[in-house]
Amino acid sequence: MPITVRLDVMLAERKVKSKDLAAHVGITEANLSLLKSGKVKGVRFATLEAICKYLDCQPGDLLRYEED
Repeated sequence: MPITVRLDVMLAERKVKSKDLAAHVGITEANLSLLKSGKVKGVRFATLEAICKYLDCQPGDLLRYEED
């Protein structure tokens, strides 16, 4: 898929633990892990909004479109 998830990069840049983000957003660490790995087929806008708010970033900082 040409959409890649850069959530792990943002977590490292912001020095935030996955556990803390998952707790704040209200999702399980397992679901956050799936999101980080790009193994999900979709993400709710409310979840994306909560992640962006917590990490002080834009959706484009988390998602990239890369043509093959």
